[in-house]
Amino acid sequence: MLKYVLPVATAAILFSIPAFATNPHSGGTKGQPNCSCQSTPSTPGNAAQAPGSAFNPNGNAGTHYAGTQPQNSKNPKSVAQYDVACFQQSQHIK
Repeated sequence: MLKYVLPVATAAILFSIPAFATNPHSGGTKGQPNCSCQSTPSTPGNAAQAPGSAFNPNGNAGTHYAGTQPQNSKNPKSVAQYDVACFQQSQHIK
């Protein structure tokens, strides 16, 4: 009996996880969340001083950002994952 209960319970837990996820896109739109790191009033921890952080515009990430020239010269619609990180940070500021 235990050999059937454990897999069924595991499957039930795994399939219920997406039910708790929220959609960051309001109005059913998809794509870039239209948020920048400069628009967030605070940064997590010491992320503003970390050299590779998305929240440090003068660091390595700021100089290699996919949304600026010349990195996106062939694709004007390129979006970096930093946009998503900054959007998620803005959702946790209360």
